[in-house]
Amino acid sequence: MAELTTEEIQKQEDFEDEIIPHLDAMYNFALRLTSDPSDAEDLVQDTIVKAYRFFSSYEKGTNAKAWLFRILKNSYINNYRKKSKKPNQVDYDEVSTFYETIRAERTDTSDLEDKMFRELIDDDISNALDELPEDFRTVVLLCDVEGFTYEEIANMLDVPIGTIRSRLHRGRNLLKSQLMEYAKERGYQPD
Repeated sequence: MAELTTEEIQKQEDFEDEIIPHLDAMYNFALRLTSDPSDAEDLVQDTIVKAYRFFSSYEKGTNAKAWLFRILKNSYINNYRKKSKKPNQVDYDEVSTFYETIRAERTDTSDLEDKMFRELIDDDISNALDELPEDFRTVVLLCDVEGFTYEEIANMLDVPIGTIRSRLHRGRNLLKSQLMEYAKERGYQPD
């Protein structure tokens, strides 16, 4: 097995310093996009592989999180396009264990991460977010959940900043109308 060069070791160290701190945020965003923990993990893994492969194009000290989210979003779009062109397939193993899967979904999970995620966002809010059209949901999540600026989001999604403002405004209004009853039930009064 060949030894790593000093340059390769430095690349690994820089990658770990710049990229690894953003794994949780990437997973949360991927989970919101895919609505499936397994798909979210695959998407994050794909993003990390691409980020490492093209790490030489990353300018050290710039916004690593925005760079990663752009890679993640592009990977999600590319994967979605691939899946939409494939005919539907049925996995025999999944069908044969259908009953076991349904039973397992009804039991309470012991996975701490799932429990924490469920407690962070109430089902009504999560469902309202999921019902937003993807363009609006993505911008709302990137701005209001992940805290990116309009400029960063515009760069990630490769759209004009005015489009970001418009999508954010419309997305928030859609959420507001969907969550009005939710708010009333919890004692919030509309202005």
